Amino acid sequence: MGGYFGAVCKSDAIYDVFFGTDYHSHLGTRRAGIAAYDSEIGLQREIHNIENSPFRTKFEDVFDEMKGFAAIGCISDYYPQPLLIRSDIGTYAICVIGMVNNSEELINRYLSSGGGHFEAMTGGKVNTTEVVAALINQKSNFNEGIKFAQDSIDGSASILILTDYGSIIAARDKFGRLPILIGKNDEGYCVSFESFAYLKLGYQDEKELGPGEIVELTADRMTQLSAPGNKKRICAFLWSYYGYPTSCYEGKNVEVMRYRNGKIMAQHDKEAGLAQSIDYVGGVPDSGTPHAIGYANESGKDFARAFIKYTPTWSRSFMPTKQKERNKIAKMKQIPVHDLITDKNLLFVDDSIVRGTQLKETVDFLYSNGAKKVHMRSACPPIMYGCKYLNFSRATNDMELIARRTIMELEGEEGFNHIEEYSDSSTERGQNLRKAICRKFNFATLEFQSLEGIVEAIGLDKSELCTYCWDGKE
Repeated sequence: MGGYFGAVCKSDAIYDVFFGTDYHSHLGTRRAGIAAYDSEIGLQREIHNIENSPFRTKFEDVFDEMKGFAAIGCISDYYPQPLLIRSDIGTYAICVIGMVNNSEELINRYLSSGGGHFEAMTGGKVNTTEVVAALINQKSNFNEGIKFAQDSIDGSASILILTDYGSIIAARDKFGRLPILIGKNDEGYCVSFESFAYLKLGYQDEKELGPGEIVELTADRMTQLSAPGNKKRICAFLWSYYGYPTSCYEGKNVEVMRYRNGKIMAQHDKEAGLAQSIDYVGGVPDSGTPHAIGYANESGKDFARAFIKYTPTWSRSFMPTKQKERNKIAKMKQIPVHDLITDKNLLFVDDSIVRGTQLKETVDFLYSNGAKKVHMRSACPPIMYGCKYLNFSRATNDMELIARRTIMELEGEEGFNHIEEYSDSSTERGQNLRKAICRKFNFATLEFQSLEGIVEAIGLDKSELCTYCWDGKE
C-alpha cells in the first residue's frame, strides 16, 4: 500500500508535511519521500529507504535541508517516490498510490511512439509512478493528462502533483477506491489519505474528494478542475484492516466500525449456538483487537490479552519482504500471559485470514502454552480473489489464499464455480470449507464475518463499496 500528505501554506509547509507523512507510516514499509517547492530554490526532493528505520529518523534533517511553502510526502510499500518530472506541461513532483496492472502494455505503447524511455530498476522493472507521469504528459495540461492516465490504467491511481509554480493538484482514483481528504486552516490547505493526520496538525475537515475528482490547491483557495464521477467503489477492507482506527472515510469512523463488526459476529454466533463456553475473547493484535472488543461487549465474555506483542524493536511483522522472515519475527514478538492461556477456552478475532501462515504459528503458540481450545473468527468474509486495484497484500496469485487452496483440495477447480456457496456458512460447501481449515490449523471452530455483516458494520450501501476480494464483483 502507501499513503500521502501534502500542504500548501502562506508560510513554510515542511513541518506539516513531515509530521503529516509520518502519520501514514502504518501504510508502507519500504520507501518514503518528500518534495517541496520554494520560489527561490525551485523543486527539491528527498527519498529514503525505511525498511529498517522509521520515517522520522530518516527525515529528521529535512528542516535544515529543504524549505518551501508547498510540499508533498509519500510512504510507499513499493517504488521510490515522489519523482521529479520535466515535461512539456511543466516540471513537477508526483506520487501515486494504487495499482497499475497494464504497465507493460502502456510502456510498449509509449516507447513505440516518439522514442520515449523509462529508467529501468533492478530486474528491468519500471516505477509505476513514472508510467503514470508519462501518460499525464501525453496531454497539454495536468487536468486532461490525469483524466487520460486514469482512463488508460487497468487498476487504480490516486495522484498528488506538486507543480513548479507552487500549487498541489490532487486526483482521487477513478472509482474512489482510496480516500483523498482536504483540510483547511488559516495558513492554507492540506491533502491527506488519513483524516486524523491533518486534524492533529490543526487543520479542519474541508472536503472529501469524490471518485475521479481533481482539485488544485493554493494557500488561498481550492479550485475544482474536474467534477467527481457517479460510480464509487471505496475499498471495504479499509475499515476491516488497514485504515487507521482514528480515521474516517466517507464519514464512517474505522474504530467504531470495528466495534460494530465484532458485535454482529457475536450475535451470529449466539444465534447459531457457536462457541458459547468461552473464558476469554481476544484480538490477534493489533487490528483484530477492536473487532474482538466489540465481540466481547456483545457476548458478555471477558476481553483479555492472552499474549502481548513485543514491539519496541520489531513494530511491524510484515516489514521483511520474505514470508519466512516475517513468520519468524511474528513468532519472536509473541509473549504469553500464562494465567490467561493455561486450561482456558479462548476465542480470537483476526482482521482477516489471507494465507493463514502466521495465524497457524499463533495458534500453535497458544496450544504450546496450555490453551484448552482456540476458536477463531475472521472480521471479514473469506478472501477469494487477490486484489487487482490496490497493493495492500503481498499475495502474487489467488492460490496463495487459504480459502482458494482449501477449495481446490476439497473439490478441485470445479469448486471455483461455487465461490458464493463456500463463502456462506449456511451451505454444505461453506461448512466443509470451515471444517477443513479448522483441521489444518487446529481451531476448535472457525467462522468468517458475512458479506452482509461487514457491509452493515461499515454503514454504507454495498453499491458504494469495493468487495472484489470477497465476491469477485467489480
